Amino acid sequence: MANVAFCRSLKLPLSDNTPPPQHHRHQTRRTPSLSLYRCHIPGKASIFHSDNNARAKARPRLRISCQAIDLQQSKEGSDIEFSITAGGQDRLLKVPTSNIRNFSIIAHIDHGKSTLADNLLQMTGTVQRREMKEQFLDNMDLERERGITIKLQAARMRFIYENKAYCLNLIDTPGHVDFSYEVSRSLAACEGALLVVDASQGVEAQTLANVYMALENNLEIIPVLNKIDLPGAEPSRVSQEIEEVIGLDCSNAIHCSAKEGIGIFEILNAIVQRIPPPLDTTKRPLRALIFDSYYDAYRGVIVYFRVVDGTIKKGDRIVFMASDKDYYADEIGVLSPNQLQVDELYAGEVGYLSASIRSVADARVGDTVTHYSRRAEQSLPGYKQATPMVFCGLFPVDANQFSELRDALEKLQLNDAALEFEPETSSAMGLGFRCGFLGLLHMEIVQERLEREYNLTLITTAPSVVYRVNCTNGDTVECSNPSLLPEAGKRRSIEEPIVKIEMLTPKDYVGTLMDLAQKRRGEFKEMKFITENRASITYMLPLAEMVGDFFDQLKSRSKGYASMDYSFVGYKESELIKLDILINGDIVEPLATIVHKEKAYTVGRALTQKLKELIPQQLFKVPIQACIGAKVIASEALSAMRKDVLAKCYGGDITRKMKLLKKQAEGKKRMKSFGKVDVPQEAFMAVLKLEKEVL
Repeated sequence: MANVAFCRSLKLPLSDNTPPPQHHRHQTRRTPSLSLYRCHIPGKASIFHSDNNARAKARPRLRISCQAIDLQQSKEGSDIEFSITAGGQDRLLKVPTSNIRNFSIIAHIDHGKSTLADNLLQMTGTVQRREMKEQFLDNMDLERERGITIKLQAARMRFIYENKAYCLNLIDTPGHVDFSYEVSRSLAACEGALLVVDASQGVEAQTLANVYMALENNLEIIPVLNKIDLPGAEPSRVSQEIEEVIGLDCSNAIHCSAKEGIGIFEILNAIVQRIPPPLDTTKRPLRALIFDSYYDAYRGVIVYFRVVDGTIKKGDRIVFMASDKDYYADEIGVLSPNQLQVDELYAGEVGYLSASIRSVADARVGDTVTHYSRRAEQSLPGYKQATPMVFCGLFPVDANQFSELRDALEKLQLNDAALEFEPETSSAMGLGFRCGFLGLLHMEIVQERLEREYNLTLITTAPSVVYRVNCTNGDTVECSNPSLLPEAGKRRSIEEPIVKIEMLTPKDYVGTLMDLAQKRRGEFKEMKFITENRASITYMLPLAEMVGDFFDQLKSRSKGYASMDYSFVGYKESELIKLDILINGDIVEPLATIVHKEKAYTVGRALTQKLKELIPQQLFKVPIQACIGAKVIASEALSAMRKDVLAKCYGGDITRKMKLLKKQAEGKKRMKSFGKVDVPQEAFMAVLKLEKEVL
């Protein structure tokens, strides 16, 4: 019955003359005869079913087993089952370089990329059914909870095509715009890519961004239309959309349903047929490109790499060319998808390396590995430096955890090369780090990973961007923290980062999205209709306006149908000012913000009102002011706690009461002159949340 389950897992249609298997609680064990029934697979193998005897056909208690006939020699019927069997057993067997295929899967978020990767692993026998689980390559709890891919993952698969063994190296990628740097790194290690597009939703913003990235790397792109089993799927319309918008030929696009297992075998055949093999450069000096790494507490830094030239063997003395550090390769292996040790890797293969590397700075992503005795003359190009878009401060709640936070950030930076950080001191929150991220989701994910994986409790300040300040003496200063902004007299102008944002939306929501962009100081560039019902709107937008809740507003205004992609354009001079918050006449630096002149009053009024609610009453009156330089634009006053000094006066002359009240007023005035207001941590956190909403 195991083979019947196999047929069911592939959802193979039984022929009309084959009775379906049925299960009953009481079955009589009989010796099966040699009667055969053919299970016909259109265009594929003919699989035979046996029953007990001819009379058993009429009885409901029929037992059927499914068995393929000589799968290794049957040209038509060998492919599916033999590839699963061979793939599960012989993944470590070497194949010639011409039989290696390195490919990636690129798609917009929620277009079925992880589900397709799961089916590829299962169809090739890389992962057995008993071990299978959804989002198999997403090994972080955070990825499973959110249903998104955060980290690229690699997996080696073995596939039999026309009686030849092929090695397929899959490097899975994230789909969200904030993790585009992960996508660029995986594409640099591949020769081809599967472009997965939802057959019901069509081309989305991140689909375009990832395709252009793949074209820049000269990859062979195979269009795959996923989710064709959905009632709203329109493969012909989406194919036309891909041809018109991207310019890819979709005449041979593969129609599949990753969830139902339809078209998976056709995808594997297309990978072998259409993606070119890597160049055979095994005789050259070793050059291997590091595309990912992570820190293991017992083995040190584990490096994931793609061998571009030469060969690497276990025990070789290697050098990291950028850091010029040498180590012995204690362990090398492949990812299938778990780590499996091998003795040698050669040009075109993807694997991992362990060399007892304790310093996280020695093996960085994008570095080139070569032999110590036979060094390569030139390192590989590596990757472009990631440009952080959003900055925020990370501070430990417990000041004693500062060193632990520093170590955690160094180890996390090894696994996430787009993360940048530098030490920062805050008068309100103590020692911490100023961190740079690619976007708001990236910032949120990093904070959660630090708290979960390294047991830290953190405070995050409001996100901000890097401004460029032109000083009167001709210098240009980059400022990511408002407290570091030069004084008003020394500033000539302030420039803010501008991004080009492209929104793809159904035509019904064009007006409301244009209104959103206009309110965020957007500059309209162009609008074009991709199809009759879908439009592309392009704006130039200040990054500071997008850092807040722009993406949430985009989704809510379009009922979830719109998508967006953005890219950094440059800096532009703007009317920006520094808004200071004064409490009892003292400037509170952590609450200072850089805002546009038009929004200064709105932000100042909101901040002062919120602080009035959060700061506890003092024994004296506390003014809370929002100022631009010396000019107060919004003000609130926290009334003093009143002690009833007249409680002991139960009669007598009024002059006695007046004397007591006057004495109290003088005491409060004297207290106010040297009194200090401590702003509680809860007030800082609430105000930071308010800044995210208002800015």
